[in-house]
Amino acid sequence: MFRLPASAVDSEESVFDISTAPTTPDGSLSFSPLLQAAKLQDALEDAVVDTGRRKDLASSEATIPSRNKAVRNICCVGAGYVGGPTAAVMAFQNPHLNVTVVDRDPVRIQQWKTKHLPIYEPGLPEILRIARDGSKPFTFLNEPVPSDSIDGMSSASSSTSECESQCGAHRDDISVPARQPNLFFSTEISKTIREADIILIAVNTPTKARGIGAGRATDVTALEAVTREVAIHAKPGAIVVEKSTVPCRTAELIQDTLKVHRPSLNFEVLSNPEFLAAGTAINDLLHPDRVIIGSSPTPSGHRAAEALADVYASWVPRSQIVTLNTWSSELSKLVANSMLAQRISSINSISAICEKTGADVDEVALSIGLDPRIGRQFLKAGLGFGGSCFKKDILSLVYLAESLGLDEVAEYWQHVITINESQRTRFVRRVIRCLNGTLSGKKLAVLGYAFKKNTNDTRESPALESIKVLLEDAPAEIAVFDPCCIPSTIRDEISRLLGAHVLKENGGAITVHKDPYLACTDAHAVLIMTECDEFKNTTNTKVPSAKLPSSKRKPEDPRPFQRLEPTELEIFALRKFLVLNMETEDPLLRFKDQPACEDGCKDCAREAEEAARRRAGKQVVSKDGEGEKLDWARIAYRLKKPRWVFDGRGVLDISVMEGLGIRVEAIGKMGWAGR
Repeated sequence: MFRLPASAVDSEESVFDISTAPTTPDGSLSFSPLLQAAKLQDALEDAVVDTGRRKDLASSEATIPSRNKAVRNICCVGAGYVGGPTAAVMAFQNPHLNVTVVDRDPVRIQQWKTKHLPIYEPGLPEILRIARDGSKPFTFLNEPVPSDSIDGMSSASSSTSECESQCGAHRDDISVPARQPNLFFSTEISKTIREADIILIAVNTPTKARGIGAGRATDVTALEAVTREVAIHAKPGAIVVEKSTVPCRTAELIQDTLKVHRPSLNFEVLSNPEFLAAGTAINDLLHPDRVIIGSSPTPSGHRAAEALADVYASWVPRSQIVTLNTWSSELSKLVANSMLAQRISSINSISAICEKTGADVDEVALSIGLDPRIGRQFLKAGLGFGGSCFKKDILSLVYLAESLGLDEVAEYWQHVITINESQRTRFVRRVIRCLNGTLSGKKLAVLGYAFKKNTNDTRESPALESIKVLLEDAPAEIAVFDPCCIPSTIRDEISRLLGAHVLKENGGAITVHKDPYLACTDAHAVLIMTECDEFKNTTNTKVPSAKLPSSKRKPEDPRPFQRLEPTELEIFALRKFLVLNMETEDPLLRFKDQPACEDGCKDCAREAEEAARRRAGKQVVSKDGEGEKLDWARIAYRLKKPRWVFDGRGVLDISVMEGLGIRVEAIGKMGWAGR
């Protein structure tokens, strides 16, 4: 292993039609990439006939030259949860580069071009408005805001008016020029690939649904289709980068495909795995703990790795850009996710013991987390892990071990998933047991549908899996609310995955609400399925603020800057601080107007309706997804007696809830009857 002056980022999602469906908020978890791959193959066959006989340059010209050519154009194939944010941050931090995200889904691409983004990630809209739309010139005072001036800030304060109000001279002003757009979204895949110096492949790689390895092996259908198109259209010397999470030695598959279609050329294939977490993806990209780049152990491989490292080095310290061999890089992503999932299953297994013995799993986690050899991260007991990565990557690791004849290794990692699934089953059984062994004729309110807070990603959601089991006991109603998910999206997904008959409007039991209080009205029990801050009734004071991750600390004024040309990251930090203390989303007056929507835009109509509900005091969620905390006294008043709340995420102060006359059953804590 050696280090390059590089940087960090991550990605892995879908972009092609074959892969976009499962990564869109209104996409389905059950999809078949085979049909789209077949269509793409036909199109590619035609392309081969038309362009395959083009004269290729000599193979010596195809290799990366001794000195890296300047990278000017980057193509990201995949506009999903990884491709979109990753490309946005790359463009944001590299104004001199043109970054284009391509996808065969025109609806998704159009969403990326408007204010109605296809995914929700805190901080993403602000990044996009600079990289995609460009920015206005602005000036600000390079001095910290005095603490006694913060309370006086208002939306009327601009970056210049703030300066004028605090100093007569402008010697410490910093002026930032206008910026041109350098992030683009397109459905012209072939054209964009042809122009790119670096091609990022960020398509979806789900678990195989059929055939050999079904349920464990990774389905690389989408990856194969993209690779063929890259092989046909990429210019000599282009660098191909795996961003998708792939099985070990997938780079070999890509290299073979490139050789089949362009035998006279030599393309370097890099592995650059993503380590993003839904809900904190932008912070993970802006402040990565490491950037991994895998390359072949050849001079041209090292030069290709350095070219990609140069892109990241615009904002990531070179010491955090680590170069490995390609196979180590590919495997490191699977192992990283598997190890994190293992910690979750480990503490969840202990939570079952705590419920039987009277121990408190949060206190146990705090105790062992103080051991620096263990640490605090991923020791929060709950309903288990969800999302698109952990289960899929563990299954891929299990299949790899099985294929290598390592049955004991495969069995070990399979048990991580077994514990995860049993945790949800235990929770549902506990709900039914406390409600006298039956749900018949009873209403349940489910708070939280996404697999974690601060995201609208519902793939492998513990809530959905639990709802499936609850439906078997024939409840009268299951009312669902999530602060980050659009109700119509939840309704559509449940209809696709469980069948339209389960919806109340079709004679079933499930309803989806915009208003959490309406969802909880007349409920016999409330089930907290996602750790949303809106659901909490207390603040965790056991962890010192100095120990909190940077994304959870209160922003501080980053001024004064040491240079007259602050970086985009420094300006981003300044804006974040000012937004927290001012009544405007654009305190620096930097944003340009966003692209206008067409007349009759459904998303605009929905947002207008939600704004009206907020003004009427009927909506808990704010326009930026950061809502007010629930009024549990108000909810308690509307619950059926005895009032039950089942805390599947450990977000409630039980003593406070009991003061409201609510019986609380929480993961990893002794039940209500035993307290």
